[in-house]
Amino acid sequence: MRKIQSGDEVIVLAGKSKGAKGKVVKVNKDQRVVVEGVNLVKKHTKPDPNRGIQGGIVEQEAPLHISNVAIYNPKTEKADRVGFRIDDGRKQRFYKSTGDLLDA
Repeated sequence: MRKIQSGDEVIVLAGKSKGAKGKVVKVNKDQRVVVEGVNLVKKHTKPDPNRGIQGGIVEQEAPLHISNVAIYNPKTEKADRVGFRIDDGRKQRFYKSTGDLLDA
């Protein structure tokens, strides 16, 4: 179980998108996360008539390193750290500041 999973609400701690909040779309194996609407880059694509791709400049989300994001705690409205605890034989994630369980 990872501390940050897809579907979690995170806040960016460093980089050009610092302070932005968004939902994690994907977590890669190389410790990188893609966050919805954050770290947008412009990619130049070639047209491909066989696939129906028009081509041009497309804006898409680029991955961020997992150390540059933190779980957003809606109760405190700040970034928070995540811990693990075992309840009833199940491993669960919780906010370190408040001790509340994460929804996921």
